[in-house]
Amino acid sequence: MSRIVPAPEPGSEQERRETQVLDEVIASFENTPDERLKQVMGSLVTHLHAFIRDVRLTQEEWDEAIAFLRRAGDITSGSRQEFILLSDVLGASMLTVAVNEPARGDATEATVFGPFFVEEAPRVELGGDIAQGASGIPAWVTGTVKDTDGNPIAGARLEVWEADDDGFYDVQYDDGRTEGRAHLSSGEDGSFRFWGVQPTPYPIPYDGPVGDLLRATERSPMRASHLHFMVTAPGFRRLVTHIFVRGDELLASDAVFGVKESLVKDWVEHPAGTATPDGREIEGQWNSAEFDIILAPAEEGDAEDPSSAAPTSQVPQHSRPE
Repeated sequence: MSRIVPAPEPGSEQERRETQVLDEVIASFENTPDERLKQVMGSLVTHLHAFIRDVRLTQEEWDEAIAFLRRAGDITSGSRQEFILLSDVLGASMLTVAVNEPARGDATEATVFGPFFVEEAPRVELGGDIAQGASGIPAWVTGTVKDTDGNPIAGARLEVWEADDDGFYDVQYDDGRTEGRAHLSSGEDGSFRFWGVQPTPYPIPYDGPVGDLLRATERSPMRASHLHFMVTAPGFRRLVTHIFVRGDELLASDAVFGVKESLVKDWVEHPAGTATPDGREIEGQWNSAEFDIILAPAEEGDAEDPSSAAPTSQVPQHSRPE
């Protein structure tokens, strides 16, 4: 470990030398034509320099940081985005969501988009099965889509996707299957209902530098069990969210900090032989959950294209470390 240089005395020559570096860098952006870029770069450099001075970063630590970033770049590909994964585990992804999805009345809270959304998922009718063969305990999910005044929203489009009982999404298999995802529309009274499977926990990719960071800090790579929703309707702000499972031991340690108390729901267990709401015959246990969705009214600049603006996590990785 390199020797840590102590903080300079106020007004000393050493303090002058350190602050002079910042002043010179800030001045280098003075002629930036884009005012927003100028603001962002100025703030970034100011905070970065303050961090270096605060921890008294050693040359050895700087070298290790550069090597970490190089390894993150080396492992990044079209199916693996290590830098977004790093953003996730540092909470930057969720903070970006929080900044860009401010509280709007009782509107449902948003969370990270996640890596496994796929456009053009098959359509199912109300009461249909999004599992489409995915392994897991059958789960009946119901709710109503409303506006912030409590009025039902008919025809809202709900994209829903989830992992199977083994903790894998369909895109992580190599056989081209489509399971655990679909879209449906809310009814005239704003209601929706569908069959899926009970959400399960799974690890984020941890076989790269981000995984090394998690191990070094004794953090788990596991995500709490969840079911994804993306809900859109004309005149309303798009909602990207999850619902979680009350009682899941991972709620307090979700690797990407995506859990919000308002999104934790009861999943009721129904023993084998219990009649299902729609008469479907199930041999064993089935579960059920309720999730009422409240959409905020759209404002200027809100995204309308479901694929365009939701904050994302790491992009699909078609294998997961054992």
